[in-house]
Amino acid sequence: MTRFLKIFAFFLLIHFINPNLYAQTQKLPLDDLLLQDSIYKSNKKKVLNFSLKEFDMLFLEFFNRKQDPNIVLTKAEFYTYTVQIATFSDRLASLYPDQKELAAENKQEWLSENYQDYLEYKGSQKK
Repeated sequence: MTRFLKIFAFFLLIHFINPNLYAQTQKLPLDDLLLQDSIYKSNKKKVLNFSLKEFDMLFLEFFNRKQDPNIVLTKAEFYTYTVQIATFSDRLASLYPDQKELAAENKQEWLSENYQDYLEYKGSQKK
């Protein structure tokens, strides 16, 4: 299995472990979309130049901070992680052209992550 597929298998595993991480069918609020767009524009070039090691570190940092019951990410922090993870899908699509569709689906999943759902998940951690 290629490294690309291993990364996406890991993403899918994370989505199955945490039911609040699956792609949302609802639209994000306009202010969230504007924040995502701003984050995308300011991080695109940097993220597209990430090595797989840098991406792995980013992904694990997000996962660890998200799972830590003592940490609540701000909306900007949350979307910075999810937008960067989504943007890296563009890099993977360029590295593995035969996997463009999978990369596009993964990107959409990460861009549909909702901060409000994250806050509800954090609230359930404390119960």
